[in-house]
Parts: sequence; C-alpha cells; structure tokens
Amino acid sequence: MIGHEIHKFAKELWPLNRSITGDGVRATLNRIKFHLPKLQINSIPSGTAVFDWVIPKEWSVNEAYIVSPSGKKFCDFNVNNLHLLGYSIPFEGKVKLDELKEHLYTLPDQKNAIPYITSYYKERWGFCLSQDQFNELEEGMYYVKIDTKLFDGVLNYGEIIIDGKGSKEVFISTYVCHPSMANNELSGPTVVTYLAKWLSQLKDLEHNYRIVFVPETIGSIAYLSINHELMKRNVISGFNVSCIGDDRAFSYLPSRFGNTLSDSVAKHVLKFTDPQFKIYSWLDRGSDERQYCSPGIDLPIASIMRTKYGEYPEYHTSLDDLKNVVTAKGLDGGYWALRRSLEAIEKNKKYKITVLCEPKLDKRGLYPTLSTKKSGEQVKLIMDLISLCDGTNSLLDIAEILETPIWSLYEIIDKLINLKLLKEKS
Repeated sequence: MIGHEIHKFAKELWPLNRSITGDGVRATLNRIKFHLPKLQINSIPSGTAVFDWVIPKEWSVNEAYIVSPSGKKFCDFNVNNLHLLGYSIPFEGKVKLDELKEHLYTLPDQKNAIPYITSYYKERWGFCLSQDQFNELEEGMYYVKIDTKLFDGVLNYGEIIIDGKGSKEVFISTYVCHPSMANNELSGPTVVTYLAKWLSQLKDLEHNYRIVFVPETIGSIAYLSINHELMKRNVISGFNVSCIGDDRAFSYLPSRFGNTLSDSVAKHVLKFTDPQFKIYSWLDRGSDERQYCSPGIDLPIASIMRTKYGEYPEYHTSLDDLKNVVTAKGLDGGYWALRRSLEAIEKNKKYKITVLCEPKLDKRGLYPTLSTKKSGEQVKLIMDLISLCDGTNSLLDIAEILETPIWSLYEIIDKLINLKLLKEKS
C-alpha cells in the first residue's frame, strides 16, 4: 500500500510546530519540496492587504513551560507543541494559581486530552493541558516562561503547477498550519504530496494541475487575492483536501450549489468505494472550501474526506494521532479515492461510435470463443457502452447509466479506440 509511504512521511512531519506563519510552515514546505522538487515556496509580507484581511505578524517559539510551586515542570512546549496556546505573546514571571487558571485551557469531557487552541488575531498568552493535569494543580506561586516573538515577517505557501495539454486546470488545495495532529491536518498535505508525485510522472495530461499547500483561511484568501481572476477562467474542477487519513468512514462535502463536475465525480467515486459514505451539505462547511466557493469566487471545488473535521472525538486534540486515528490503511483509502477522482476528470470525455448498427465484435477479437457467464457479462458491458457512445454522453454519464465504476470502462475504451470503433468527440 502506498499508504505505508504516506504514513511514514506523516511521522517525519509530526514534530514540526506548524502555525499560520513561521519556521514550522517553512520546514514542512521544504520537506514536501524534497518529494516535489518543482514546488515553489512563496511568501507574502506581514501587513499586506488580501481582500478584507491583512497578513498577520509572523510567530516564532523558542520555548514555553510552567514550573509548579514544588518545582515540577509541565506544559512544556518542547514535549508537546499543543501545550502552548497558538500565537501566544511573550510572558515571563510568577503568578498565583487563580491568575494562572485564567490562562489555562482544558477539555472537561475528555480528561486525558490536550486541546488545540489558538488566538491568531487577539494578543494573549496561555497553555493547554489535560483536565487530569489541571485537577492536580497545587496552590502557590507558579513560574511561567513563554519565549516567543511576534514580528513583521512573512506568510509562506507552496505551489506547484503540473502542465497538461490545454489551458484548463484542476485545482487541489490542502493546508499546513496545524501542529502535531494527524487526521486534521497531516493527512491532507501528505496525501496531496503523493498525489502530486503521481501526477508529475504522467505524460499527456489533459489538464493542468494547480496544487497548493497553504495556511488555512488566511492562506487560501491570500492565494485567491493573487490568482482568482486566472482561476475563475481556467479551473474546471478540484478538491479541498483535509481529514483524509482515518479508516472509519468516507464523506463528501459539496461545492456551494453541489452542481459541479467535482461534485459528480466525488459522489460517483465514493458510491463505488464505500456505499455507506456520508453526505454533508454546504451548510456543514468549515475548511477552505468556504473561500474557494464564496460568492464572486465561485470555483467548482468539493471535498472528499474520510471522517469529516469536527465529527470524530479526537478532533483538535492530542488524541488525533498517527497510531489510533490515522493509519496506513486509512491514508491508502483516502489517496485512492482522490486519485480515482482525478483519473475520472482526466478521462471524462465524449466518444462516438464509428460504424452504423452494432459492430461485429468477433472479427476484432472482442467476442469470446468460449461462452461463460462472466464472458457474457463482459460482452454486454461492451455493447451497452457502445450503445451510449453517440457523442453527447460523457464517460461519467455513461458510467452512471450503466451503474458501474468509471474506472472499469477505461480499458474497454482504449481497446475500442485502438480498433477504430470509437473516436473522441472534439
């Protein structure tokens, strides 16, 4: 399974402290670039206006921890990067327990989990810890040290363009802004890295592929502020990739009106991958599809996921790990669902039969010399396919009519084209 390779890559990225800016994002992008040498790592300066937003200051962390009255060090950022409230401002000093508690965040209903909490756009400091740890805090004075910096720097994102035959594009986006959590988020950038590797090896792609690794929300807004006019002209389909690594479920979240090629492909692929896949509505959105499908942008972007963000108990906690939540099997399934979707977009053409009435299959080696139940089913599939190739139906339309996976038709189409029984409708 390619899932084993993706899982190994996720383990490599796990320790890095990603946020919407900073060294962790750059380190992550550089490790992705090792797999994708043509990846361009771009930067946008702090203070730059991007539509209704402004690129924030860059955030860096040296160390952060608390020492109890009895001398015990805890909430150590270098032990678990979820302990520090995201974008915490610098602080050093002694505080009483009551004051310290005003800066501590827990999950009372998940007593052994460290929550993931951020404060990107309001300056404050804080720590996250399990409720079990919180319950053990003793009275007295605590020493707090947060060695961080907020400064005018840059927001980074990665972009790779894989060229195809024409001007039309398929857009794939994932985000690189969460620290050590597995399904949300390491599954997204690691699976997309391996999809991009596969696409880079293909020849004669029908479409160009625009693939980005951005910080969530601010990164997608910034990217659109630069590229939206070009993308509105050229993007015909695409997917926002997040939460693609567990093996509990498959799910689909539509574009704003659910009527794009991306929607049709996603529902078709998932129907034959997992008939029990969960269908969400646009009102359940919560990732960067909010930006890509927003009014005035209106890109045809849908989401294929395993278990959706916010729908599994480990979401945004330290329990979202690479052992109990994200597995090689889960990543493998997510990779193949997306890969089959991209293949379907590539091969979704219209074909027309070149002869009148039914073609004689046996003289072309397409009719079996031994009649069996299985061979009869294959002949019927060929003839049913041919009967629908009138130049008006796309291959996806035909697959839906035949109630068969589109990928089961690729080899038949290739044979019929080679035998000059079918031609592509221009």
